[in-house]
Amino acid sequence: MNFESAEKIAAAILYEGYILYPYRPTAIKNRQRWNFGTLYPRVYAEAQKPEEPFRLQAECIVLAEEGATLDIKISFLQLIRQGRALDGTEDAAALTDPSLAWEEAVERTSEHPQLLLGDLLAQPQQLTLHLGAATLPGDQVVAPRTDLQALFTVRIEALESGTLKLHIELENTTPLRSEAAAKRDEALPHSLVSAHMLLGLTGGEFVSLLDPQESYSGAVATCSNTGVFPVLVGTEPERTMMLCSPIILYDYPQIAPESGGDFFDGTEMDEMLTLRVLTLTDAEKEEMRNGDPRARQILERTENMTPEAMLKAHGVVRSLRQVREIPANEPFGEWNPFVEAKAPPESVTVFGVALRVGDRVRIWPQKNADIMDMALEGKVAVIEAIEQDFEDQVQFAVVLDDDPGREFGMMRQPGHRFFYSPEEVEPVSEAFATERELK
Repeated sequence: MNFESAEKIAAAILYEGYILYPYRPTAIKNRQRWNFGTLYPRVYAEAQKPEEPFRLQAECIVLAEEGATLDIKISFLQLIRQGRALDGTEDAAALTDPSLAWEEAVERTSEHPQLLLGDLLAQPQQLTLHLGAATLPGDQVVAPRTDLQALFTVRIEALESGTLKLHIELENTTPLRSEAAAKRDEALPHSLVSAHMLLGLTGGEFVSLLDPQESYSGAVATCSNTGVFPVLVGTEPERTMMLCSPIILYDYPQIAPESGGDFFDGTEMDEMLTLRVLTLTDAEKEEMRNGDPRARQILERTENMTPEAMLKAHGVVRSLRQVREIPANEPFGEWNPFVEAKAPPESVTVFGVALRVGDRVRIWPQKNADIMDMALEGKVAVIEAIEQDFEDQVQFAVVLDDDPGREFGMMRQPGHRFFYSPEEVEPVSEAFATERELK
């Protein structure tokens, strides 16, 4: 089975949460991570209160012809603790300094092709997987490498509906030293991180667990999944591949074609993360550059992004709906917004200074300021527009001077314009500054 059409989404699952903004190894969120699909060694997991996961179970419904075969690809990450001096050279002593150490990951796979469904129906298959120690590219040995061991079980059950229920289990049985069994940091290098499976059928098809045909809904209801959830992947409407994902997805998930590369955070917008990376200090960028190679790739891609690529990341319209044209003689009802609308003033006087579009102001949030307003306190911005609502309340639409995406604000794009009343700004001019000093 060729899993090529599903590999991109599988890779996104594999690295989700791998390293998060600000992409520095010293950030707390990057020192306590790997929350998706981690299978700890059983001896460690059962000793925890509450118990940590050490196994996953996937069940789904199969419609199969005679002689149908199943391909299974197990994928996960193995963590390797690394250290590097500030000049980028490898340094084992750096492991003692949290600011110079981090965890990198190596992709591990175990493939099991052309399993006959008929054989699995007659006799379940159980295998002990032995995975030798992994090394990073270039064999950058800084910390000891560890072998991994897992128990893999596959069986098929015939249901009354004429369908087959596929049952797969993966359990981390890696042994641990007694002193390692009590420490999460020691157990993680022995864990299967972001564990998931790709399933492929030849001579059959899967049934969607999210939207099954009515005739198969009873069979789907018997499925029990632990730690993963199977969804259809590949090209819709094909039903020959499933991804058993530790993150619940819809059927046929896709990677947005506008995405220029990995940010390892599916909950955040690429544009927002790009702008945040650009605002990092030189010291933060240097730490990012000398840390994980994937973080370095984010920095280099972001710093070299063209304005066209940035605009592409801002958003896209994937579908349109038809707007009905309103006849000229059709009434709006009792309220006509076009009749009552008032033109906003060309200028507003603040501290004796007439402020117009294009003038610069300093932000001093008042009234019901939220956390975002507080973060912008004291910042300088340019007035992009003067707005007035139907209650005659005036607001300045401003764009921050130090916003890396300020051109989007001048294009009136959301996320780059902020609104403040005249009481919440002060003019930025030499005349006003001199007058205030005299007072």
